[in-house]
Amino acid sequence: MSVNKVILVGRLGKDPETRFTGSGQAVCNFSMATDESFRDRSGERQKRTEWHRIVLWGKLAEIAQQYLKKGMLVYIEGRIQSRQWEDKTTAQKRTSFEIVGNVMRMLTSRADSMAAGAGASSAAPSSHSSDIEGPMADDSMSGGPEISDEDIPF
Repeated sequence: MSVNKVILVGRLGKDPETRFTGSGQAVCNFSMATDESFRDRSGERQKRTEWHRIVLWGKLAEIAQQYLKKGMLVYIEGRIQSRQWEDKTTAQKRTSFEIVGNVMRMLTSRADSMAAGAGASSAAPSSHSSDIEGPMADDSMSGGPEISDEDIPF
């Protein structure tokens, strides 16, 4: 048995970009930063930021495009997927990794998201959040019921 599950809480590095496939299915991409603090060998506090490429599909992609903005704090649950291609300039095979999300929880309130959209990337997390699950989400793994557009409070 194997498990491929990722849980991230971080801030959007840019506004989401959504495209549509030939069959009309939405696909949304954005970058997300997570950070950690630690003490190095000399006892100095260090901070490390890791950037993640996030991909959302279908209705979840459309919701992300509509509500997410740069700087917002977001919970993403999904899986790691690798993608290989050949670099045209060097003719070398390259590999990139992305997180294909199937659950999203907005951790920034609507007021904070408006501030984030205006350029304030230090929006504080809110006690209000919205769970949104994609079509591939397993109800037994998601920890809650599926939520539709009509359930979103804003």
